[in-house]
Amino acid sequence: MQRNLIKKVQNTIFQYSLLKRDDKIIVAVSGGPDSTAMLDIFSKLKKKYDLDLIVAHVNYNLRGNDSKKDEAFARKLAEKYNLEIFVLRPVETQNFASLPQRKKHPSENTLRDIRYAFFEKIRLENKFDHIAVAHNADDQVETFLSRVIRGAGLLGLSAMRHKNNSIIRPLLDVPRCEILKYLKENKLTYRVDKTNLESEFLRNKIRNKLLPYLEKNFNPAIRQTIFDATVSISEDYSLVSNLIEKKYKKLNELDVKNIEKLHPAVQKGIVRKMLKEKKGNLQNIGAANIEEILKIIKSTKNKAQTVVFKGLKITRKGDKIKIE
Repeated sequence: MQRNLIKKVQNTIFQYSLLKRDDKIIVAVSGGPDSTAMLDIFSKLKKKYDLDLIVAHVNYNLRGNDSKKDEAFARKLAEKYNLEIFVLRPVETQNFASLPQRKKHPSENTLRDIRYAFFEKIRLENKFDHIAVAHNADDQVETFLSRVIRGAGLLGLSAMRHKNNSIIRPLLDVPRCEILKYLKENKLTYRVDKTNLESEFLRNKIRNKLLPYLEKNFNPAIRQTIFDATVSISEDYSLVSNLIEKKYKKLNELDVKNIEKLHPAVQKGIVRKMLKEKKGNLQNIGAANIEEILKIIKSTKNKAQTVVFKGLKITRKGDKIKIE
């Protein structure tokens, strides 16, 4: 299993051009099984690729003493592999760590934004090339199902990519069970986040309830089936995305008549690009918001129309669309 898993990771690195020789990589380590395995694998590949590695850890301090133990464990791992470690404690700058009510627990999106901003800050300050995160094949399946439940288009359903700007995911093709076998065979210890056994977050509900139910009652191989679907959808989206990019570049201005001539799928893609350029990202922008804008684009009313949501104001006057 040890050689097989390392070989699989190497194949993923090659297939998706995740890194090249002499690259400098930040390894995001929570202390859990996935990131612990990833760090060990990178330590074994370090000489082969002549890599420069550092470790990054985020201590949200949301689990009291367990969070302190996670940080201490991450520091010991960095020491074990003789690597420098950078640690962020958001509690020092954000007032959420000591909230008494679990309903006030920060959202998954908030926690994700904090850690990725931290990783990118380290990358820029140290002039590193990539940030390696330990998402695995099971994470991909859980992400897909969460987006189906929340409502997502082709982009959302293509889920996570092996490489997204500075972020790389070398374990994305590896099922969680293979990672656990690797840890056992190599006698590697890791931290267990007990909150993963709870079902407060949607992802945990999917992991602990929905997937076991689907495996038992519908398809024992449902994880692999869904994973294969995400790969196929991602390839399809890549084709559509290229078409949208070409059409978008040809639009001199946001003219209703030009947009109306396009295929509905391309229209939605154009609207998303419009919003992303203005807002900076598409976080919390759902399919319903896109449809609101398309509705005023297709409207035959002569009067000016306005849609307001998520801090954006979209106005149609005549045949022109304006976003503020």
